[in-house]
Amino acid sequence: MSSFGSIFKVSTYGESHCASVGAIIEGCPPGMPLSDADIQPQMTRRRPGQSALTTPRNEADAVQIQSGVEAGVTLGTPIGLMVRNKDQRPHDYTETDHYPRPSHADWTYLLKYGIKASSGGGRSSARETIGRVAAGAIAERYLKLAYGVEIVAFVSSVGKVHMPDSETDNDLLSEDYLKLLSTITREKVDENSVRCPHQETADLMEERIVEAKSKADSIGGTVTCVIRRCPVGLGEPVFDKLEAKLAHAMLSIPATKGFEIGSGFKGTEVAGSVHNDAFVKKADGKLGTKTNRSGGVQGGISNGEDIYFKVPFKSPATISQEQTTAKYSGEEGVLATRGRHDPCVVPRAVPIVEAMAALVIMDAVLIQNARKASASLLPPLETPLPPSMSLPPPQKAEEIVDEIVKTQQA
Repeated sequence: MSSFGSIFKVSTYGESHCASVGAIIEGCPPGMPLSDADIQPQMTRRRPGQSALTTPRNEADAVQIQSGVEAGVTLGTPIGLMVRNKDQRPHDYTETDHYPRPSHADWTYLLKYGIKASSGGGRSSARETIGRVAAGAIAERYLKLAYGVEIVAFVSSVGKVHMPDSETDNDLLSEDYLKLLSTITREKVDENSVRCPHQETADLMEERIVEAKSKADSIGGTVTCVIRRCPVGLGEPVFDKLEAKLAHAMLSIPATKGFEIGSGFKGTEVAGSVHNDAFVKKADGKLGTKTNRSGGVQGGISNGEDIYFKVPFKSPATISQEQTTAKYSGEEGVLATRGRHDPCVVPRAVPIVEAMAALVIMDAVLIQNARKASASLLPPLETPLPPSMSLPPPQKAEEIVDEIVKTQQA
């Protein structure tokens, strides 16, 4: 369906070449300062025509808040968001009247509904993600104001060009890479048009995209995302585990082909004694993990460590090369696709991944807060719980410092 979330619920609307696209957001807490300007930066990062590496379609993607906000403050009622399509060219897609594009959604949409949008892929187009990014910006604003949450994504590979993330091919993630995950900023990511924070790799990635474009072809890649300062206790076992909701969100983005969290597939190649995250007392006195192979999620619940994951995007299906394929009638022919499309989607996918991550965390926060608020209304238990069933009382700051000093002296 076109809705996502349980409490913070987002419904998107619009096709690639209709009058407008946008979203309706329900469940946003009241009393939060919000304006178009708070949403627009992420819209601008997602929009087409950013560089020679993206589609030349020229859209400003200016967002307009239609409802749910008054005097610059959220009312708690549904927030309507709209972005007008201005650079529409449906006539660029007349060849799809005769041919289903290879690896595109033309044929499956027609099989499912018995009818389909006449141009640009309709709801399967990446243009649909505008509503997600706008809604994600609102979710992210709340998470930042309430918890200091930071969500940063970047391009980690294009084709066979990979950003270095381990010391050798057999290693888990290197210390340098984990440090990058803990410090990377969007400003650093946006320093080049590929959105890879490792400049040497970014240069090679750009060359690969330019090569694909020069051949009227396309190439895929991966986006890595990190969520920092995420509240603990998020995720609803067993079917709505946090990583399951993140995977659901990421795989709903057009062109995605997988999901990998924490050590991912590399974690299958080492023994448990190497992979396990041992527990330690952190500087703030709270229990944490010495390593973070789990990627911030254990048992489907956030544990307070950085959450990091990777999402692969396939090579865009729409290319300008002539392709031998079949018409809707079954007759063989040659399809020469026109229109405007990205030779590689991953640079523009970065804010989309960030937006979907924000929507997952926002919904999980509201669910967990509802649970905690409900539990807080109950009278105290008459019989104390055993230590393994409840959290220990927080230590005083000076006691934590003393313990750290003693450990260092030892």
